[in-house]
Amino acid sequence: MKSKPLSRAISAGVLLVCAAGCTTKTEARKQAEAAFEAGQRQAQLQLYESRFPVVTVIGPVRNPKLDWTADLTLARAIVAAGYQGLGNPRLIIVRRGNEEIIVTSKQLLAGEDWPLHAADRIEVIP
Repeated sequence: MKSKPLSRAISAGVLLVCAAGCTTKTEARKQAEAAFEAGQRQAQLQLYESRFPVVTVIGPVRNPKLDWTADLTLARAIVAAGYQGLGNPRLIIVRRGNEEIIVTSKQLLAGEDWPLHAADRIEVIP
């Protein structure tokens, strides 16, 4: 007779634990499908970027990925990215491998400009 209350207590404990964190087979399948699709999108993006080089712009911009062309410069990239900050950026950092080029908006407005390379990352700090 003691085994029935114990088995009920164990069953109740399993239900509580399961309610707190168990995932149904349907939910697990949905999560796996979502992860697979995210991986596929990432792979497609990497393939695209390897065939068609891009420049990435980080900061308040409308278009963070720009197709790289041989005549793309820093000033053109900021315009093409659609800078949305209030006023001119305080600082612009171009990252190229281990190299960093630090530029102020005053330099750009004075006519200084820098050619960009494929895979450059531009950080625009408002």
